[in-house]
Amino acid sequence: MTKGFLAGAFFAVLLSAVSVPVQADGDGAEARLKTLGLSLPPVSKPMANYVKAVRAGNLVFLAGHGECGPEFTTGKVGRDRTIEDGYASARNVGLCLLASLKAEIGDLDKVTRIVRVVGMVNATEDFTDHPKVVNGCSDLLVEVFGDKGRHTRAAVGMASLPSNITVEITMIAEVAD
Repeated sequence: MTKGFLAGAFFAVLLSAVSVPVQADGDGAEARLKTLGLSLPPVSKPMANYVKAVRAGNLVFLAGHGECGPEFTTGKVGRDRTIEDGYASARNVGLCLLASLKAEIGDLDKVTRIVRVVGMVNATEDFTDHPKVVNGCSDLLVEVFGDKGRHTRAAVGMASLPSNITVEITMIAEVAD
């Protein structure tokens, strides 16, 4: 057996033991955020000539987000940051994405499905656990939206990200009229 296979098997066992709270069908996303003790940060303005969200029919496409606010995590996972630091950063980015989504649609209870998440991790060349980092956002989305928060996903490593941020994530959500 290879080390990669053993590490993958260990990770699979670890994940099966982790319990992510799932929203009850009758709870709304807004109420669930409060129950989780979470609040959405203010939406920041884009740093260039683009918008944070674009609605096309029932889909909302969210631009790449890093952590919002005056302080954010910087550095490469695998050198400057641990997987746990990256996970926390990705979770914070998820809150920023939800804030931008709410600003676009007015109420997170209009979300019918989180369709796609693409997580980019500022990582060293030899780092290979990008999915463990992006789980921070994915777990948050399932906690807030339940099964509607389960999505397709890509979790990839980058040689660098803007301002040396640790995580950048884009998202597509389906919303009701």
